[in-house]
Amino acid sequence: MNMHVDRPPLTIRLCGPRGFCAGVDRAIQIVVLALKRYGAPVYVRHEIVHNRYVVEGLEAKGAIFVEELDEIPAEHREQPVVFSAHGVPKSVPEDAASRNLFYLDATCPLVSKVHKQAMRHERLGRHVILIGHEGHPEVIGTMGQLPPGSVSLIETVEDADAYEPADPDNLGYVTQTTLSVDDTAGVIARLMERFPNLTPPSADSICYATTNRQEAVKQAAPGCDLFIVVGAPNSSNSKRLVEVALRAGATRSLLVQRASEIDWDYVGNIRTLGISAGASAPEVIVDEIIEAFRQRFDAKVELAITAEENEHFLVNRELRDVELTREDMAWVNG
Repeated sequence: MNMHVDRPPLTIRLCGPRGFCAGVDRAIQIVVLALKRYGAPVYVRHEIVHNRYVVEGLEAKGAIFVEELDEIPAEHREQPVVFSAHGVPKSVPEDAASRNLFYLDATCPLVSKVHKQAMRHERLGRHVILIGHEGHPEVIGTMGQLPPGSVSLIETVEDADAYEPADPDNLGYVTQTTLSVDDTAGVIARLMERFPNLTPPSADSICYATTNRQEAVKQAAPGCDLFIVVGAPNSSNSKRLVEVALRAGATRSLLVQRASEIDWDYVGNIRTLGISAGASAPEVIVDEIIEAFRQRFDAKVELAITAEENEHFLVNRELRDVELTREDMAWVNG
């Protein structure tokens, strides 16, 4: 029987920008280039980015993922250890130095910028408010730039209401880079209302890529019977895209890691599908999901593009003379 008989029509609105941001791209390149330069194994502390496919792909090339540095065996001391794109507390490079480990920091430059803003607030005598999600690696890294007790974490408007600082006139805030632009605006507005002298960071903390992906989803979501966000359940920016799609008018929205996990009964008979991908989701998986819909629907793809991204972040100095080819990255970029 021919599967392609009488496939129902489907319009796929494919968002742009989507998928890898410059910080994620750079972090993955750092591991790939380190493997080329130093050979396997290259150690990586925590998931380099929040994506199983990426982690497994790098493991296949010879990367070993560890939670903490004491898991690196003595005989591999000379091999590099890479710190993830989310950033690390100051104690981690200090720990690496005390163990004589050679490390490559893959912290996204936009996360490093938030670290610097937080440190600047603190240097100028302000208590730092960090707007973010408790337990997220980026939040742990940002709080870990400053002495214990000098940062308060605020997650919601309710938290902002309940917050009682020791000195309400000396406060500065920064935010996690991957939050919902709209939700964060509400929290900041409430804090400003309560603490008129609250000092903002000198540049916006939510990064360009988060903002751009949310904007594209907002434009594409109205009228979608289903909106699929390609991404991992522990990826903050991907989960925010699901919420943005629903809020902007998609009937249903799903976070999907691979085509194989799509429940086709749940998908049902849809006519308009939106697709975007979180900042750590490879384009290869977006292609795989579109292909899965093409097999079941007579699908036409419309591009819903709201911005052009051409940011590019340089890799660590130690790796800049190693050649990176298209083939080196084809497993994620297609």
